[in-house]
Amino acid sequence: MLCYFCGQTIHTTMKKNKGTLTLIGFILIALGFLAIILSMVGLRFTFLSWIDAPGALFGFAIRLLMVITGFVLVYFAQSDFAGED
Repeated sequence: MLCYFCGQTIHTTMKKNKGTLTLIGFILIALGFLAIILSMVGLRFTFLSWIDAPGALFGFAIRLLMVITGFVLVYFAQSDFAGED
């Protein structure tokens, strides 16, 4: 399968950006967990304060989505898709 943007195979593109995707995933996981823990105590990161504007449940769902997205990014970045051709 070819990448829409660069014309290379998806496997080559994922292999090239492995470190970057893993770092972004770990940052999302850490920020999501910290934001959830801080919101339980009544604190919040100022740059994530817009998340709580629609409501507390929406804010919790977005934080949980951050954590799940981080895990998915790390999983896909560390997976080897070479054997699936």
